[in-house]
Amino acid sequence: MLFLYTLVVQFAGFLLKITALFSPKMKLFMDGRKVVFPILEQKIKPTDKTIWFHAASLGEYEQGLPVLEKIKKQFPSHKIVLTFFSPSGYEVRKNNTVADVTVYLPLDTKKNAQQFLNLVHPDLVFFIKYEYWPNYLFELKKSNTKTYLISGILRKNQLFFKWYGGFYREALDAFTYFFVQNETSKKLLQQLGKTDVAVSGDTRFDRVATILEKDNSLDFISDFKNNTLTIVVGSSWPKDEDLIVNFINSNTFNVKFIIAPHNIKEEQIQNLKNSITKKTVLFSEMETVGTSRDLSLQDFDVFIIDTIGLLTKIYSYADIAYVGGGFGNPGVHNVLEPATFGVPILIGPNYSHFAEAIALVNMEACVAVNNQKELDEALENLIHNDDIRQEKGHISSTFVQMNKGATTIILNHILND
Repeated sequence: MLFLYTLVVQFAGFLLKITALFSPKMKLFMDGRKVVFPILEQKIKPTDKTIWFHAASLGEYEQGLPVLEKIKKQFPSHKIVLTFFSPSGYEVRKNNTVADVTVYLPLDTKKNAQQFLNLVHPDLVFFIKYEYWPNYLFELKKSNTKTYLISGILRKNQLFFKWYGGFYREALDAFTYFFVQNETSKKLLQQLGKTDVAVSGDTRFDRVATILEKDNSLDFISDFKNNTLTIVVGSSWPKDEDLIVNFINSNTFNVKFIIAPHNIKEEQIQNLKNSITKKTVLFSEMETVGTSRDLSLQDFDVFIIDTIGLLTKIYSYADIAYVGGGFGNPGVHNVLEPATFGVPILIGPNYSHFAEAIALVNMEACVAVNNQKELDEALENLIHNDDIRQEKGHISSTFVQMNKGATTIILNHILND
């Protein structure tokens, strides 16, 4: 089965080369992998000590960052190698200052795994949340490298629990220890005979909790808000934006809106701006506004953030947050960032795969809406009722604070292992 799996991966690589001719994202995916081995040869010497972290994409990177930062402090003589599978992670964080080397993970063939591990020769390996690459895991097992899963999530529909998933189950033997988010994941691993498991929780809580310790001020957002009740729409997709724009265009409340779309392609941004009837400004137009004698940011009703990297700080200015993605797959984006600032949250209906969203909805700090009517009613209720806003916001921030500590559990175990 492992042989067949590897053939499938190789065939997929061939198809991706063809797809890359027509897809900019796939071109990044393939071109980025062409230079991995030369980069590793250049930046890692045979005598270097290294630690390898792997994240599927941006969300997993943010999730593993608290552990990565602590490990870096504990092992200052080691070089940190960080790999990504997806362009949406690598392209955003390729210039991070935490890792010493940041590259794409080569496709999971035996040859790639052997070459990668020969060059990196890690003392410790961390896989974040999921992504179990059998060839890499089998090679790590052969070398008896200490390998950990952090913030892991297991579900019954995964390949491990299929009758034909024997080679996948065997690959799990590479892990020295599993740090999982919940009891369900622990029990599923125990069904597979894995006993080196601890429910440590989700390291994302540690990540977002530390945001409060940083300077989150943005003068231009403060100028725009101008002490007005502000709704921040984060990581929005077209379906989210359709509903939000309908509300913006029809409401007569003294409310401002900041929209940070998930996709910031110029055409889509312009279409979004053109669909809004209220006075709207783009982040990319801010300098023009600043040099105008007739306009200032506070004169606008809607601020579209057509750049990346600002959303976390912008949430600190929110009175209400709408987190996008809940009308599509895989589902809602990160609700913990607005939660840590004590903000009431709205999301779409697709959140069943996200434990933190489920918990916040169950605690009524987060409202899930299915259509325009429900969105309008939920927003109007939060706009008109200060007490309800504050209560839901307080539940949100308390939820984050009460769930911190996963990083400490993981570090204590590893350092005493």
